[in-house]
Order: sequence, then C-alpha cells, then structure tokens
Amino acid sequence: MQNAPYLTPEALSTFIRTALTEDVGDGDHSSLAAIPANARNRAKLLVKGEGILAGVQLARLIFREVDPALRMELLLTDGAPVKHGDVAFIVEGPARSILTAERLVLNCMQRMSGIATYTAYLTTLLAGTKAKLLDTRKTTPNFRLCEKWAVVIGGGVNHRYGLFDMIMLKDNHVDYAGGIRQAIEATHAYLKRTGRDLPIEVETRSLAEVQQVLETGGVYRIMLDNMRPAQMREAVRLIGGRYQTEASGGITEQTIAEVAATGVDFISVGALTHSATILDISLKAY
Repeated sequence: MQNAPYLTPEALSTFIRTALTEDVGDGDHSSLAAIPANARNRAKLLVKGEGILAGVQLARLIFREVDPALRMELLLTDGAPVKHGDVAFIVEGPARSILTAERLVLNCMQRMSGIATYTAYLTTLLAGTKAKLLDTRKTTPNFRLCEKWAVVIGGGVNHRYGLFDMIMLKDNHVDYAGGIRQAIEATHAYLKRTGRDLPIEVETRSLAEVQQVLETGGVYRIMLDNMRPAQMREAVRLIGGRYQTEASGGITEQTIAEVAATGVDFISVGALTHSATILDISLKAY
C-alpha cells in the first residue's frame, strides 16, 4: 500500500472513539434491553453488490475498540474484488457488542468500498498512459481519513491530506496575491521565514499562466485547471518535464482517457470522494 502517514494508531483511535461516542452515547439501549448479558453469537459480513472491498482493517479496529472479546475470521481482505453473495469476514463474541459495533462498521465499509470501487474503475481508464489518479480535499468532514484510505485501496494516489502538508497556490491565492510571480515569491519568503520545507504547486488557467510559472520557477508541480485537451498537450510540451503536471477541473469518466493521453503526470478527480456511491454490505446474524 502507498505510504499513508495519516494512518497512525492515534488518528485511527481518535476517529473510532469519536464515531462511537456519536452513535452510542450513554449506551446501546436496544441491545442492553433485549439481549442477555452473557449471550454469545456470530455474524457474517455479507456483500450485496459488485466492486472492490475496503474497510476490513478498520472493521477489525472498531470491533476491538467496542469489545476486545470479539474475534474476527477474515475471509477477504482490503482491495479484494467482490460480488453479490461474498462473505468478507465472520465476527464472533458477545452478542451485545456485535450489535453495538454493527452500524459503524457498515457505515465505514460501505462508503470506503464505494470509493475504492470507483477509484479502481477510473484507474482502468488510464491504461496505456503514465497518468496517475489523485484524490482531493473534497471529502466529508471528520471522515477524510477513511475516504483517502479507500482511494489508496482502490489503486489511486493521495494528494495532500490537508492544508498543512503542502502549499497549493490556487486561482484565488494567485488573484489575492496580485499574480503568479508575486504568489510564488511570497511563498518562498514565508517558507524561509518560518523554516518550513513544503512542496509548492501552482494552479494555472491558461498557457500564459503556465509560462509565468516557468519564468518564475521554484515549484514542484503545475496544475492545468479546466483546460481543453489541446491546451493541456501544449502546456505539457512547454513544461518539458521540468516540473510535474496535474490536470484538474471537471474531469469525468467520459473525458479522463483523453486527458491522460495529453501526457500529464497526474489527474485529480474530486468525484472519487464526493460522488462515489456506496457498495451495499450488511452484517447478518447466523
């Protein structure tokens, strides 16, 4: 798996505990009321669609957080192609604990599997080119960790995780700064002043702006935003391998292959995380 520095034990634990607090509150009163304290049962994770499975590792951590007495038997792993009727794992242990963990496990896995499935599909459309598929920051608040993890499971590449781990000078930054040269020069001054070493990417909207970046220098990637394929191809030629290139803006499954053929290094698609449909999954007692 691609290096994912955000998947730390602390971050995962914080996410799971916060999500459980939201869902469980002062108790799972349905289970506490209806299920004997000493009841032990098992359930299977049943796939009810076709796609790429994601969230199995996270499910293990959720079950462990809810009750260390729960045991999982893994039958399928993250990244596995699945079809209707497949069983991903079996969980066994205190019945109340299985029921308490059920919805969080399903919410995470359905969403993550949907993202992984769509990512894997778009990646197939890049075959024969050097382009790699990137995600964006268009994620669900407080669920970014899971969504970006799912992109990696589906074969995509994570872009920056947040505002803190790289500098991206987008159109509004450029306009507010007074232009591309001013934005880049101010950024270098800021990095020197604060002692930070962050990669710089600049968004360009025209070939003239690409030329301005080339004349200024000091970046590591140039974004080609909302350009037509012919413009992108010319921009790639102008850049000539001096900097990485990224295509962005309104790219769909109908246009992504043509964009990739322009020779760009990366293609970012917000729809990976903001528009992917879930993969239907359920947890069935048996």
